[in-house]
Amino acid sequence: MNKDDKIYVAGHNGLVGSSILRRLKHYGYSNLITQSHKNLDLTNQSDVADFFSDNKPKHVILSAAKVGGIYANSTFPADFIYQNIMIESNVIHSAYANNVNKLIFLGSSCIYPREVEQPMRENALLTGSLEPSNEPYAISKIAGIKLCESFNRQYDTDYRSLMPTNLYGINDNFNSDSSHVIPALISRMHDAKIKGMSEIIVWGTGNAMREFMFVDDLAEAIMFVLKLDKSVYQEKIDPMLSHLNVGTGEDVKIAELAFMIKDIVGFKGKIVFDTSKPDGPPRKLIDAKKLRNMGWKCKVSLYDGLLETYKWYLNITE
Repeated sequence: MNKDDKIYVAGHNGLVGSSILRRLKHYGYSNLITQSHKNLDLTNQSDVADFFSDNKPKHVILSAAKVGGIYANSTFPADFIYQNIMIESNVIHSAYANNVNKLIFLGSSCIYPREVEQPMRENALLTGSLEPSNEPYAISKIAGIKLCESFNRQYDTDYRSLMPTNLYGINDNFNSDSSHVIPALISRMHDAKIKGMSEIIVWGTGNAMREFMFVDDLAEAIMFVLKLDKSVYQEKIDPMLSHLNVGTGEDVKIAELAFMIKDIVGFKGKIVFDTSKPDGPPRKLIDAKKLRNMGWKCKVSLYDGLLETYKWYLNITE
């Protein structure tokens, strides 16, 4: 890759896309293409085809997606599967039609079966039933992996898929109806602190274990994989099992996470765990040994990442 290569970042306004842009600029890449959803609907095939034809990017990072928490996934399953499959199909096909050199597709750890051995290895894909609450989204991400693999097998393209663990960080979604656990806890505890509340309620027992990665670490992983020579990447993966997990290798109890956020936010009240509410799977940890063995590892600790995220949240709320 050259610093003047034209790179299209799809989904640049989101949590992941905005982090990717910061990393690219940090490393001196300046020929960057972005387009907001208002100006380019990635679910519209002809619009995407025209965009690629007009701009001719050399590399593509596909971070655009319809995302959300359990409530959003359960309420809008048709939107999640349709929109994500359309986005992936249009961008990946247009990349092929316009001779894009490298493409990075971003998925999610929810692609793995609900009852999967922990930590979750890449070869667990398609070995069991998915978690029902986010099955449509997971299927769309599996389709994206298989689209990349199929183009690689048939046309010798260089499309690479990364499956990150749970992400959080700067530019996260703090909307109470669609946010994930970390931004939800940060916003609720901050609000409780401001209002002088004596307690907040957290669903579940707090014993469920989850893995979390600061989004800038994922951006670094994307840069690492993007720069790998094609022969090096292909040597490490199987043509029909080509995705790589990206994670910290460490998980934490939800209770520990809640008390960590309580400390960072400065909330003085009590945390009450509502044990009548579900915990979800007891543990979700991905195995990222393949990528670590290739030479990449996380750098940001959970505490430091949460601190940076809260600082950013204060800037947008004050």
